[in-house]
Amino acid sequence: MSTVTAPAVTPPRAETGWGALLVLLTGTFVTLLDFFIVNVAIPSIQVDLRAGPSAVQWVVAGFGLALAAGLITGGRLGDLYGRRRLYASGLGLFTLASAACGLAPSAAVLVGGRVLQGAAAALLMPQVLAIINTVYTGARRVRAFSAYGVAVGLGAVFGQLVGGLLIRADLAGLGWRSIFLINVPVGLAAMAASRRLVPESRSATGAGLDLVGTVLVTVGLVAIVYPLVAAAPAGWCLAALPPLAAFAWHQRRLAARGGAPLVHPHLFAARSYTVGVLVSLAFQLTMASFFLVLAVYLQDGRGLSALASGLLFAPLGLGYLVTSVLSGRIAARLGRQTLTVGTLVVAAGYGLLALAAQEPTGWLVPGLTVAGAGMGFVVAPLPSIVLAGVAARHAAAASGVLSTAQQAGNAVGVALIGSVFYHALRTGPFPHAFALSLGVLVALSVAVAVLVQWLPRRGA
Repeated sequence: MSTVTAPAVTPPRAETGWGALLVLLTGTFVTLLDFFIVNVAIPSIQVDLRAGPSAVQWVVAGFGLALAAGLITGGRLGDLYGRRRLYASGLGLFTLASAACGLAPSAAVLVGGRVLQGAAAALLMPQVLAIINTVYTGARRVRAFSAYGVAVGLGAVFGQLVGGLLIRADLAGLGWRSIFLINVPVGLAAMAASRRLVPESRSATGAGLDLVGTVLVTVGLVAIVYPLVAAAPAGWCLAALPPLAAFAWHQRRLAARGGAPLVHPHLFAARSYTVGVLVSLAFQLTMASFFLVLAVYLQDGRGLSALASGLLFAPLGLGYLVTSVLSGRIAARLGRQTLTVGTLVVAAGYGLLALAAQEPTGWLVPGLTVAGAGMGFVVAPLPSIVLAGVAARHAAAASGVLSTAQQAGNAVGVALIGSVFYHALRTGPFPHAFALSLGVLVALSVAVAVLVQWLPRRGA
């Protein structure tokens, strides 16, 4: 255990203004945007930096690996040393890393910049949910979480479109570099505003960082995610079992002695949190994997440009935007069943897309709209439901675990659905592979709807 301690800070007043939320959502949007936006720039990066297949893979995967490995530790650091401080620090590091990516002279430097971006996002992202969970109460808290869900979805859904527009615009002749350099002025502005608008908060325990737990969980998470993003044999993931088992034992032992574990076992005493984390992980199995196979299908299978394929994400984004704005009021009436409705609507959208896989491109629009609408019913209210029973002193750590589960779901989903998609391509055309992948996604979405029934009835 570290001997560094942090004094308790009184939680901020409930009348915190909406300017703080705008600053927090700006950081959320740019980090999630960069997770997805790079997909449309890969062909240009390959030509400009003479990047081989391995380097290209790590341009995408390096971000996700660093992010997943650091989220729990980032959340705990926010509890200890101040959530606003960690948010601003993470945003500053992300801005610096974005500049390094945009100016990268080689593929190796770009990969390094992407890893640094992921590490910075791991410091930033848990603080956003934790601050929202701490400074807003009642109906304002529900609205704040709904706004967070909108920002998350828009960053993911419109990443392809924004990337295509920036590359097509070729601002100042920067080409693909603009997708990274655009973060610099946005990040600097948000950093400047955070000190004035975002209140500081931290855990009142005053305990230091659990260094042993930090090492164990980082090694375990890397052992899970690395084989998936590097396309290594699935058996390599078994290497994660010893460090994660040791981590769980160490956390229980430390809590029993009255210490301050990285992830307190009391977090999982609330069924809403435990089941909610599982629902989040399971739902994310379908999200990133769907975006991956859709992008490959549109560009390689249908021969669309980056901009044209990005524009096809607009109906999905429109459906998402409408339902995510309405989801707070609907969740107040339906509770957990809002998530059930959402996952089943997503399944219906995927089914429509599978039926249209061999039809003209315009036939994809209804399925995309329906799938986006279903996503809005899930992504927007889910954080509020999961974190409802979490004590304020554990807010950032709980957010870190939740975000880690989501990133793990992304990685596992991409590996699972990606293998189905590319295996099907060996025996059939792109429409066949796309439809088969969507069939698996339909089954997974229905399974998530069943899992939601384990949440408490008043989960919203």
